[in-house]
Amino acid sequence: MDELELAPKLAVLKALAADEHVTRVAERLGLPQPTVSRWIAELGDQLGAPLLVKTGRRVRLTRPGRLLAEAAARSMAALEPGLREVEEELDPEKGRVVLGFLHMLGRAIVPELVRGYRAEHPHVRFGLVQNARQAVIDKLVSGEIDLALVAPPPVGPEFESVVVFEQPLIVVVPAGHRLESRRSVRIGDLEGEDLITLEHGYGLRQITDDMCAAAGFTPRYVFECQEIETVRGLVAAGLGVALLTHAEFAPPPGLRELPLTPRTGRIFGLTWLRDHPLPPAVRAFREHALRTHGVQR
Repeated sequence: MDELELAPKLAVLKALAADEHVTRVAERLGLPQPTVSRWIAELGDQLGAPLLVKTGRRVRLTRPGRLLAEAAARSMAALEPGLREVEEELDPEKGRVVLGFLHMLGRAIVPELVRGYRAEHPHVRFGLVQNARQAVIDKLVSGEIDLALVAPPPVGPEFESVVVFEQPLIVVVPAGHRLESRRSVRIGDLEGEDLITLEHGYGLRQITDDMCAAAGFTPRYVFECQEIETVRGLVAAGLGVALLTHAEFAPPPGLRELPLTPRTGRIFGLTWLRDHPLPPAVRAFREHALRTHGVQR
């Protein structure tokens, strides 16, 4: 017998174990009485032994019937927490949103997004996953997260992305560097410089590689880091130059920020898997994030 057919029949048997009255059980479960009787008879036929015997107007479970009812009760007790989780997942006011994002977004942007959403949906739970761009995208593809906020957004038929904001790119140099007096810097001006960057897998590293390649030179990386603030610190210490975004807070002493020309931005996109249905809470948070950044869909 198919598990989908078995489950409601076991639920009926469990109810009969508690109230040995077919009519009352049928009414409580919203089933016709003949259906209840037929289901129990089918279970007995499958097992090769009757599960009920009549005692006047009531019924009594046989020993096989009692054993099966006890097994059904244990199975349903184990299943009920999972069913509650599923119900909450499908409730836009009680679901869970798993958002993956870059480390740098954890200081202000993501907390503000979550704060604004939770103000209107206080019972929604969040899983927040911070990592390098490629690691976040990998987790999106594997289904570990629902949404990814990364720069640049991934390209491919399996993804759907919406640009939510852009940060201008700048060149940072140490005090006393030959470029510090420039009003602006071209990416080609960095040819031959000691460059400090992030490791492979980070979005800013990919942008730097692509821009240097487009300018016709191979960058000379002397330090590869995992945190943007480490890059700033190394530049301020006079160990090289870097392509970054403006510091959220006061940059370290000895650092000069120079505009990049032509103006180039680091594009952040909110990404999800195309043709992958999102739970209601995730869809609602996605729309909130897009509204917050003025994106119309």
